[in-house]
Amino acid sequence: MFAVEVRDHIMIAHSLPRPVFGPAQGMHGATFVVDAAFFTRDVDENGLAVDIGAATTVLREVLAPLNYQNLDELPMFAGKVTTTEVIAKHVFDQLATAVAGGKLGEGSHRICRLKVTLHESHAARGWYEADL
Repeated sequence: MFAVEVRDHIMIAHSLPRPVFGPAQGMHGATFVVDAAFFTRDVDENGLAVDIGAATTVLREVLAPLNYQNLDELPMFAGKVTTTEVIAKHVFDQLATAVAGGKLGEGSHRICRLKVTLHESHAARGWYEADL
């Protein structure tokens, strides 16, 4: 399996309004480093699994609606607790839509798996990964 992984980041505000989250129940900010890995079973005639430039652009476009936003106020997260895992799944779903729409160029059809990792800090991260 081949993979290309690209990185960006988002700065968000949110609350996690359940007792299990302790002090994070209140409004707080977070900066997530976001990695997106695109997997293929082969490479093209140019030796590419995925065009890194296209992957970088698509990740940036997917993250833009979240950056500098209060996730508690976004309709896409209504009724959801915006844990790292939930945000990772949202980003995954948006990337999967971009792949299905051919936004990663001619090689889009070869992408068979995605992994989205959100790094909360140097010591903790969460992700969502699945086949397409």
